[in-house]
Amino acid sequence: MTEGTSLIVKYFTELTEECKARLDALGTLYPEWNAKINVISRKDIDNLYINHILHSLALAAFLGPLEKGTSFLDMGTGGGLPGIPLAVMYPECTFHLIDRIGKKIHVAESIAQELGLTNVTFQHGDIGECRKQYDYVVSRAVMPLNSLVKLTAKNVVKKPVHANRYAPGIVCLKGGDIASESEGIRFPVLEFPINEFFSEDFFDTKKIVYVPC
Repeated sequence: MTEGTSLIVKYFTELTEECKARLDALGTLYPEWNAKINVISRKDIDNLYINHILHSLALAAFLGPLEKGTSFLDMGTGGGLPGIPLAVMYPECTFHLIDRIGKKIHVAESIAQELGLTNVTFQHGDIGECRKQYDYVVSRAVMPLNSLVKLTAKNVVKKPVHANRYAPGIVCLKGGDIASESEGIRFPVLEFPINEFFSEDFFDTKKIVYVPC
C-alpha cells in the first residue's frame, strides 16, 4: 500500500483490498496521463493524493454509506475528479462523467478502464445534452454555484428511491466565500467545512456545498 493510499485509509478504515489496489494505481496512472494531457496542474501533481484524490473523497466522508444503485452525475469531470475516486469508493453505485473537452474525457475513460471499473460511463458533451436524472450531481470547482444549480437541477431525481443519509441534490466542492454564488438559488444552500472530516491544512478553506433539490 502506497503512502497516498495509507493517507486515505486513515479516514476510511474499512476499504477492501481491491479498493486499496485501485487507489494505489491512481498514484501511477494520473502522473502518467498528466505528462501527456494536462488534467491536473503540473505544479500540483506531486500533491495528487491530498489535493485531488482525498479532496474528491470528502464527498464520500460527507455522504457516508450509500444504498446499492445510488446514481451520480459528475458535471465537468475533467480528468475524472471527483467521479473516479468516488466510483472506486462506491463500487455498487453508478457514475456518469461528462465534460465538454474530449481529451479530458479520454483520460478519465482510459484510467477507469485501466482500473477495471465497470460502474462508470462517460459523455463528451455539454450538460444540456444530458437529460437523465441521478440521485446526486457532483462537481469540483467547475463554475459558480448559481450557474451549476441552474444547469443541473433538472438532472436530480424528483422521486427518491434510495434511503440514503441525504436527499437527492447537488453536492459540490468549493473554497472560500460563496455568498455571491448563492444569490438567486431557490433551494437551500448548506455548507460543511471539510476540516470537520480531514485534518490536513489544505482543507482549512475548503467546503462541501449541498443543495437539496
